[in-house]
Amino acid sequence: MKKRIYIDMDNTLCDYSGKVNEIRKKSSTEVPYPQSRYGFFSSLEPLPGAIEAYKKLEEYFEVYILTAPSYKNPLCYTEKRVWVEKHLGLETTQNLIICKRKGLLKGDYLIDDYEYPEFEGHQIRIGQTPFNNWQNVLDFLLSDK
Repeated sequence: MKKRIYIDMDNTLCDYSGKVNEIRKKSSTEVPYPQSRYGFFSSLEPLPGAIEAYKKLEEYFEVYILTAPSYKNPLCYTEKRVWVEKHLGLETTQNLIICKRKGLLKGDYLIDDYEYPEFEGHQIRIGQTPFNNWQNVLDFLLSDK
């Protein structure tokens, strides 16, 4: 039986913070919630190595995208779905889970930029040592494959 991995979207698969900063720099007025704008989530760029890593992990694990919704943008549900299809294909949309309480799900690993103490599996905090990038994550997860 394959081990189960959940992968976050924002700042894990796609560049959420980069887009927020871009919008704020371009705006002449303060934009408190850039993520509330139409098209925000569907326009996010994949992070370096993220798409390739996702596809590699699919070879060895049961992989799901587990992302929290933005309550300030009700369109985020659709936009996140559109992003997954655009970057990972229609089939992968079947493995998209949108849920704020990530600890409710059972799995072996959660790859996320944020810590979820209630998640019972192993958490991999991408962007922090020793998981500074996707290659570090792959090296860890595939070390016994």
